[in-house]
Amino acid sequence: MQKGILGTSVVVQIGFVVHDIEAAAKDFADMLGLDAPRANLTAPLEEAQTVYRGAPSEARAKLAFLNVGPNVTIELIEPDHEPSTWREELDARGEGVHHIAFQIKGMKEKIAALEGEGLALLQKGEYAGGRYAYVDARSKLKTIIELLEND
Repeated sequence: MQKGILGTSVVVQIGFVVHDIEAAAKDFADMLGLDAPRANLTAPLEEAQTVYRGAPSEARAKLAFLNVGPNVTIELIEPDHEPSTWREELDARGEGVHHIAFQIKGMKEKIAALEGEGLALLQKGEYAGGRYAYVDARSKLKTIIELLEND
């Protein structure tokens, strides 16, 4: 039986925007007793097909992931200076929580359902093996939610 609009209630990721990903990764790793993860740069526009607020964006970011549970990761995001939800959030609110993420099926349908609830699509794109979308759910959930769909 499907649960709610997203079809799941399981959070798979908590994302943080940071100014210095290496320092943040070390701090998180030290606090959690983990090895500091290596940061990787997101793909360029040609691969990622990044769309921010309805327009293509050259935005890229360094990402690092820490596994903190059997199915949960902490994602650290250091954005470049191109237009993106990451850069917007970091500039407006400073370092901190950017989103909570859910693994879903049916990306287009989920985005349409969320938009039907008055929640705006902020950014979407592709990654190796899937796609993502950030939806502004601050009016209802007080945060941005990320939808992750793997092939």
